[in-house]
Amino acid sequence: MKAFAHAHATHPDAHLALALAAVQIEAQRVDSGLQPTLGWLYFTEAYLPQAEALLAEVRQRWPGVAWLGASGVGICAGGVEYFDEPALALMLAELPREQFRLFSGARPLGGWGAELAQVHADAGTPDLQELLQELAGQTGSGYLFGGLASGRADSVHLADGIWRGGLSGAAFAGDPADWRLLSRVSQGCRALGPLRRVSACEGPLLTGLDDRPALDCLLQDLALPVGTAAAEQGLREAVPRLRRTLVGLHAEGAESAGTSARDYGEQVRVRHLIGVDPSRRGIAVAERLQPGQRLSFCERNPEAARRDLLRICTELRGEAEDAGQTIAGAIFVSCAGRGGPHFGHPSAELQWVQHGLGAVPLVGFFAGGEIAHASLHGYTGVLSVFLAATAAS
Repeated sequence: MKAFAHAHATHPDAHLALALAAVQIEAQRVDSGLQPTLGWLYFTEAYLPQAEALLAEVRQRWPGVAWLGASGVGICAGGVEYFDEPALALMLAELPREQFRLFSGARPLGGWGAELAQVHADAGTPDLQELLQELAGQTGSGYLFGGLASGRADSVHLADGIWRGGLSGAAFAGDPADWRLLSRVSQGCRALGPLRRVSACEGPLLTGLDDRPALDCLLQDLALPVGTAAAEQGLREAVPRLRRTLVGLHAEGAESAGTSARDYGEQVRVRHLIGVDPSRRGIAVAERLQPGQRLSFCERNPEAARRDLLRICTELRGEAEDAGQTIAGAIFVSCAGRGGPHFGHPSAELQWVQHGLGAVPLVGFFAGGEIAHASLHGYTGVLSVFLAATAAS
């Protein structure tokens, strides 16, 4: 497998930005002899009015290439991020046509025999989690990666067409003798207290943890007063802190309740804390809960996110080197609440990815929710790499 070609550009005119990126792509193709069959196109919200025209133009420039992608409040390429400015990113790959297939609402995946799939989706799609689980069931590994298209006012995703609502993407059935695809999740939060067990709940309303009132457990983990008249005043004063507090839902098989869960693994799904019910000593979580589930309260933490991001980059790079393979291309989907601004300076997150992974072709976007395994995540980064069995040329 040849190294992928990738490019990015910013310009007030979408077609001029594409022309600038095309020059970069063609220079790389001349050097490598790449004959692309699959392409990724990501663009910021400023280009939404030209989405159909952009797709038509990339088809014209590179005939026979199948295209997928999405719009985002931000996009990324190489070690650069673009937030809230007109920009686009492209990546082209030469994959055997029989080893990938695009899907959308107009073209279901069916029983094609995929090993795993990249998914872009609309956040407003009803029963999205169930649709993801159904799609995962149509793959051999049950693994999905990707994210929700994002924007301040509107968003789209694409798979040989521009789509609103539902989901679309590409399914892959790689040949291990030629190439394979690996993916990792980087968490962005750190636990504030112990891992707890849901002992009483009504849908999203959590009333009991470890056989104690859920609100009391939350206040204890936040080191706030519990169970006194002063606590009620403290609760009102703690509203800003509660707004920053999130809930990490742990997958089945998590360690026993009451133990430390400071560093999150990829099986944790972070959800918003959406309210409190002082009269019932309960809290509301942005997901329906089940008795026996494990959870811990958490907050976003830039240092934990940086450390975990470098960890997954090192793991992916190490696995490629151990197998004598090279990274032909990569896709990075990060939370719209992350990126450089969260980490202290512009493009910081992508610079860390580049530092940990190496200067490989990479494109992606900042999503309204990230997809990994068969679940929606929040405040994470999902990094996926295409490994070539022989050195890329």
